[in-house]
Amino acid sequence: MNTKPWKEIKDKVYGEKGTPRRDKLEREFKTFKVGLLLRKAREEKQLTQEQLAQLVNKKRSYISRVENDGSNMTLQTLYDIVEKGLGGKVKIRIEL
Repeated sequence: MNTKPWKEIKDKVYGEKGTPRRDKLEREFKTFKVGLLLRKAREEKQLTQEQLAQLVNKKRSYISRVENDGSNMTLQTLYDIVEKGLGGKVKIRIEL
């Protein structure tokens, strides 16, 4: 079987780390991951999307979109969902 490591595939298809196309892929993955983390937290709190939406004054469809792709969310909405809706805290780290 001729399998290749994921890093090698990403390097070949999207370019090496630091190239514009690869950086875009990495950013998109991180926003996708935020959505998954929010979904997991909501499920752990045993809330439906509708219940969470009501807590943060949003529509259920908006919560669904955020969980499936966190890229169209403002920081304020992230804080509202995590703090008001889920009872958690947001920590943001910037690396230079």
